[in-house]
Amino acid sequence: MSYHLEGRLLEVCNCNVLCPCWIGEDPDNGTCDTIVAWRIDKGTVDGLDVGGNTIAAVAHVPGNILEGNWTAAIYVDDNASKEQEEALLKVYTGQAGGPIADLAKLIGTVVSVERAPIGFHVNEGSGKLSIGSDYYAELEPYRGATGGQTVLSDTVFSTVPGAPVFVGKAPVYRSKNAAIGIDVDIKNHNALQSTFVFDA
Repeated sequence: MSYHLEGRLLEVCNCNVLCPCWIGEDPDNGTCDTIVAWRIDKGTVDGLDVGGNTIAAVAHVPGNILEGNWTAAIYVDDNASKEQEEALLKVYTGQAGGPIADLAKLIGTVVSVERAPIGFHVNEGSGKLSIGSDYYAELEPYRGATGGQTVLSDTVFSTVPGAPVFVGKAPVYRSKNAAIGIDVDIKNHNALQSTFVFDA
């Protein structure tokens, strides 16, 4: 199985700014509740076009992120065809190998795989992410002295292996999933954005 995926990442969690997970330290609260969404702007999986779709994970990380054993719910854009959904799930569950497989192996339990309307919008560095009615976040980047987005790179952990990320905060972050035990409604905690290219 082979894939080539190009797109963007939006990620929020209940850690303070900046999330210590990315540098291999324990989460600020001892555990971490997060939403990670990958928007595939263009790409193929075994020759099947999967561009225009989003796949997301809502996860509880029970301790240091590198130790794995996450509990997650996986959401696939409800605009995806059945074939696109199956192809994306093979990639993001690690079955297709490559850079995403290392990330997928950190998930210990998947409580559900569902289709849902996913809103993924980025405009001049500001983002909005929604999954159904239970998950919503707004994201704003930090900017440097010259106005460029603050960049984090060469980190020990990444949800976009090989790509730098733009550091930010989430003015709004709401997430509720009884099966995982997540009930978050907070402001001005960690947020990250990125662009990525994955090949396998």
